[in-house]
Amino acid sequence: MARFKLTIEYDGAPFFGWQRLAEGPSVQAALEEAVFNLSGERATVTGAGRTDSGVHALGQVAHVDLAMAIAPERLSDALNAHVRPHPIAVLSAQATHDAFHARFDAVRRTYEYRIVNRRADLALARGRAWRVSSQLDAARMHAAAQALLGRHDFTTFRDSHCQAESPVKTLEQCDVACADEEVVITCAARSFLHRQVRSMVGSLVEVGVGKWSPQDLVDALAAADRARCGPVAPACGLYLMCVDY
Repeated sequence: MARFKLTIEYDGAPFFGWQRLAEGPSVQAALEEAVFNLSGERATVTGAGRTDSGVHALGQVAHVDLAMAIAPERLSDALNAHVRPHPIAVLSAQATHDAFHARFDAVRRTYEYRIVNRRADLALARGRAWRVSSQLDAARMHAAAQALLGRHDFTTFRDSHCQAESPVKTLEQCDVACADEEVVITCAARSFLHRQVRSMVGSLVEVGVGKWSPQDLVDALAAADRARCGPVAPACGLYLMCVDY
């Protein structure tokens, strides 16, 4: 039995998220079916993060154990052949040690949230970004976002169905950058609460359009009260960019 580390890209739109579910298609299930069609083995593909329905990935990481003998470069090509026509690509496969765990060994996960700030509807970016028609002040959003850095009780930005044992997390990065009509929010931490990034983004947009002051964001965080969260940003703009080990 050999363990392989996979780096995966996918369009989250057709899926109910990463995790295998009885009621709908998932990225995990599509990959596991590809593994079965390739090897005849019913193997679990364990991901570094359980992305929600509609969330995309450019650098999801997973591991899988296989009894069949196959070179890593052949494994990635074979999985890509078997996973079609799903919008999933195995970017690389690497042989790794038996103790490696894609989820528990990760030390940093980086997400990007993409906003298109314009009045016109989206054509090419539809389903790939959140269109915000009101003018955003990205510099104001970035300055406000720095209050979220560090170790905090993030209950305000925690989904009510979150299963994490504690709402306390350490946010290492929260940057807001603007290029023409695109606003990109980059967040990094060892781990996140369920829908934490989308919740923080929605509240930062409230700051960006002038509905909230930066102090309102500080007060919302300190309240540790889900009712103080701004509107949750839609899933279509969120991307898991990379996972560090």
